[in-house]
Amino acid sequence: MVQTDIVDMEMAKYIMSILKSQPMVVCSWGFNTPIAIKDGLRFRVNGFRHKGWCEVVYNEGMDTFIFRTINRNGNTIREIEDVYFDNLVFVIDTTVETGRDSEEQYKERVNSWLRNVIT
Repeated sequence: MVQTDIVDMEMAKYIMSILKSQPMVVCSWGFNTPIAIKDGLRFRVNGFRHKGWCEVVYNEGMDTFIFRTINRNGNTIREIEDVYFDNLVFVIDTTVETGRDSEEQYKERVNSWLRNVIT
């Protein structure tokens, strides 16, 4: 049992290292509360598209990740399979923050949000 916990912690650290490769993007999600889970990492976000829990789970057989968004009841809202490590941050960002917005649309959304926060 202890060995599994060590493996899970190592995978969580590995996923965190991938996320830390783009810290500004991860910060834009309101990333917080990272927790090691079996074969992965669970964390909370406060993005424009998703607010709540997310999971990244390693699929050893495919050498890819599965990304999930989870609702308040603990049910999976969306699941994206076969995510390669070099595309993980982009997939999460698109799902929780930017959606299919163009860069210009996203900037306007952020500016609008900032105007509401400041006033």
